Amino acid sequence: MGIFTDSLDKATQGTFTRPIPKSPQKQMQYLVQQHKGSTKAVADLLGITQRTVERYLTGQIRKPRKQLAARLPAEVRKRWQPRVRQKAKKQAATSTGIVIETRARFGFTAAPGTTDDSRIRLITQHLPPDYAARLFDAQAAGATEQQLQSIAAEGLQEQYFKDRGRRAQGLLVEFTDIDYVELDF
Repeated sequence: MGIFTDSLDKATQGTFTRPIPKSPQKQMQYLVQQHKGSTKAVADLLGITQRTVERYLTGQIRKPRKQLAARLPAEVRKRWQPRVRQKAKKQAATSTGIVIETRARFGFTAAPGTTDDSRIRLITQHLPPDYAARLFDAQAAGATEQQLQSIAAEGLQEQYFKDRGRRAQGLLVEFTDIDYVELDF
C-alpha cells in the first residue's frame, strides 16, 4: 500500500465504535463469519492451511506465529464495522470534510519575481467535503498513490496556499518528498 491509502484506511479505522476482537481465536471466528463459514476462504486469505484455521476455532492453537500475528488483526480491521465506516465516509464527503497533516516539500510555479524555491513545510489544513469525496471515490476506484497525492495537492493549493481563492491566483503547487501524511475526519 501507499502512504495516502494507508492514511485513509487509518483515518477510517479511527471511527470505529468498538475495538476489534482481542484474541486470535475471536479474530479467526470473525473472519470465518465474514466469509460465510468458509474456513478454506480464510485459510487462503491468511496463507495458512484450512486445518490451522480449524485449530484456532477450537482453541487448540492460541498463539499465532509472528507472520500470522501481524496479518490476522490487519485482515480483521479491514472488515470491521463496515456500516460505521460508510457512515463516517459519507459524513466527511457531504458535510464535515477531512483534515490533512503533512510534512513534505512544496514547490511553486508562480508569477515572475516571486520565490518559487521548494522547501519542507509542516501543514495541517482542513479540506472541504468535496475533496474528501474525491479522495474516497478515487480510492474506491483503485486510484494510484500519485492520483491521490494530486487530489490532496490540489486541495492544499486551493485551501492553504491560495486561501480559498483570495490570493495567488496563478499559483500551482508541487507536492513532493512526502515525509508523512495523516488524515482525519
